[in-house]
Amino acid sequence: MKARILVIEDDRLLSRMICRQLQELGHEASGADSLETARRWLHEHEPDLIISDMRLPDGDCLEELEALGESHPVIVLTAYGTVKNAVEAIRRGAADYLAKPVSPEELALTVERVLETEALKADHSFCKARLAARSGMHSFMIGSSPALERVKSMIEAVAPSEMTVLILGESGSGKELVARAIHEQSPRAERNFVAVDCCTLQENLFESELFGHEKGAFTGADRKKAGLIEGAEGGTLFLDEIGEIPPAIQAKLLRVLETGKYRRVGGTRDLVANVRIVAATNRDLKEMSERGEFRADLYYRLEGFTIHTPPLRERREDIPHLVEHFIRNHDFSMRIRKTVTREAMRKLIAYDWPGNVRELKNVVERAIILSRNSRSIRPNHLTFGACRHEGGFQLDLPAGAEPTLEELEASYLRMLLEKHAGHRATVARVMGISERQVYRLIRKHGLTGETGACGLSRE
Repeated sequence: MKARILVIEDDRLLSRMICRQLQELGHEASGADSLETARRWLHEHEPDLIISDMRLPDGDCLEELEALGESHPVIVLTAYGTVKNAVEAIRRGAADYLAKPVSPEELALTVERVLETEALKADHSFCKARLAARSGMHSFMIGSSPALERVKSMIEAVAPSEMTVLILGESGSGKELVARAIHEQSPRAERNFVAVDCCTLQENLFESELFGHEKGAFTGADRKKAGLIEGAEGGTLFLDEIGEIPPAIQAKLLRVLETGKYRRVGGTRDLVANVRIVAATNRDLKEMSERGEFRADLYYRLEGFTIHTPPLRERREDIPHLVEHFIRNHDFSMRIRKTVTREAMRKLIAYDWPGNVRELKNVVERAIILSRNSRSIRPNHLTFGACRHEGGFQLDLPAGAEPTLEELEASYLRMLLEKHAGHRATVARVMGISERQVYRLIRKHGLTGETGACGLSRE
């Protein structure tokens, strides 16, 4: 792996030799002949590794090791090759130890080992985060409704690109899972996916969390801290509920999108943001930008490619598949294999789900607990939230001219059949007509194949 390495060595001939050897190994190497020169270099650059002589004209490397190694691994180099010195260097935080004179082979081996160890540490943290997130990762993608298939198609189209994506949708509709799917199908899939909940970060800490800060940047900043952008290096940064970020951060985020550069709080160096940004919100950013509550230039940067996550009430045919998934994959009470009765499934399909997939998962898990030793989940085991969706119903009508009575009738019937899973008795009761008449209307409008996830039923 190619790395940027700083060599701190007061013997200039030795420093040039080490730098040349490192360059021959494919690395980018720079030299400094004192701690003060090194500090000035570090003020403007960000190395992957430091190789430092133990004794320098203006100080002892061991005394500076904590500061030098705060964000970078350090290999200590000395002519005083004793076990005591080696133990002391490692105790104070050195990544490794080399005694002069150093052969090219020994230098190459040590540098490679330290860089690989740092990479393994980063990969270990990354893998732990990915495994922790995988448990609920694919629940949104379960089903085959037209609304869900459109989302899958858009993910497949945009994922291979580097384009910024804006995901719009109601709370609980699976926006983060869409963002994860974009990451997993992108060339960045082997690197980090870092999710930032913009609602939960305090405004005065937001900038520091996102961009990081330098030591002494503010009261309490006793050491340098990498930000979430650095944590997502090479991967994807997901900004959930981006409509909540304060105006000052909006301006700095716009700079990241436009130039790919940013600075830590209190920093003077421009750092490169090698991340893909995916944002999500349940708010109307266009309306907010028109009211001056959200930067219009940032909004237009974000909305280059937009994906709408459909609410669950618009993909009711997926509900039985989601319910089965949540029953199979819950992590408690696995002693009894549960099934859902038809009556209970009809209630689940008919409910409007203001909390979307998240609410459905909670309802199913509560039902598993309430059904106790019963193998069946029945209607009395279902406990819905107090608030139902108040948006009313929407009819699927052709655009343009005003609809005819026939079109209104067909659209209303289709909506009821989907909502009540094709249950003719329920549809008849809602419409105030007989079941026989419902059946005639279904045949009249050719809706036999469009009656919801459970098909036509009188039960």
